[in-house]
Amino acid sequence: MPKNNFLKKFTQWEYWPAYMFYIPNVPYAIYLALKVKNITFFSVINPAIKSSGNGTESKFKTLQLIPKPYRPNSIFIPENRDFETVIKELHKKGLDFPIIVKPDVGFRGMLVEKIHSKKELFTYLNNYPIALILQEFVDLPNECGVFYHRIPGKKTGAINSLTFKSFLIVTGDGFSTLATLVSFDKRAQHYTRQLQKKHVEQWYKIPKKGEKIVLSYIGNHTRGTQFLNANHLIDKELVAVFDKIKDQIEGWNYGRLDVKYNTWEELKRGKHLKILEINGAVSEPTHIYDPYKNTYFEALQAIRLHWRFIYEIAKVNLAKGLQSKDSLEFWKEIKNLRSYIKKVKKLTKAQSQFI
Repeated sequence: MPKNNFLKKFTQWEYWPAYMFYIPNVPYAIYLALKVKNITFFSVINPAIKSSGNGTESKFKTLQLIPKPYRPNSIFIPENRDFETVIKELHKKGLDFPIIVKPDVGFRGMLVEKIHSKKELFTYLNNYPIALILQEFVDLPNECGVFYHRIPGKKTGAINSLTFKSFLIVTGDGFSTLATLVSFDKRAQHYTRQLQKKHVEQWYKIPKKGEKIVLSYIGNHTRGTQFLNANHLIDKELVAVFDKIKDQIEGWNYGRLDVKYNTWEELKRGKHLKILEINGAVSEPTHIYDPYKNTYFEALQAIRLHWRFIYEIAKVNLAKGLQSKDSLEFWKEIKNLRSYIKKVKKLTKAQSQFI
């Protein structure tokens, strides 16, 4: 890995830690809480999701909100599970390898992996004895993040963030190893350590000339996926597609949909698409991470704008009599989430010692 890699991460704001985008906006969040006279006002915007989607919710339960035609085939795997029972459940649901495995509670691509065989699945389940989701690998070529919100009572909503996802790919030249190709790729080099672990068997092999190696199939920024601001493509036709989807999701008013689709033209007609996840209150307008079309201060501004949407939705729901989360209960959930993340990190650290 190039010696200046750390310097690049320090100077390129898209790689900065999450708190750099949210701490500067804390005063604005407090201001909105004072206006609505409710410190946990954000917990009332999506009644169908636990705490409106503060990161502690079950992803599997949230998946069930997605209309069936758009929902990936998925099964829930509890903590105490027998491997043979899991395999039987896979067959029962018609799931075949490759599949995607992810924690039932998690975010930012944590432990999301593409699994190709029973052996890989057995190893993963053995390494991570936590509640999981096994999901079909949606073999559609494109992925985007669609940030949608609708004020309760309105017939239509709005899309205020559209992000295309460009997966991390290197192309063989016929004489360089995969390790060398990664080290000279301006983006891939930032993820050298995790890519070496993932591609350990191919790391020192030489791909054929012109061969494209997809380094990660996970559409997350922490896995190297590049987020491209596509807000200029938002129009009434696209909004109409997601208005129809929202009409079928009771109790969800705000958040980002992670969508796989075939072609842009088909997506705008609501055809050949799958919604991988619904994200709620802690959703990010991921277009902000495109450093070529945004500045750091524009990213902060976009986050404030989306907090304003949260405020407008919460104000309506509170006026209707919906109850926000008790503040002590909310912080207890966050405390439990932090303990859970700490546990997962310990498991990950333990496994890395054997790679």
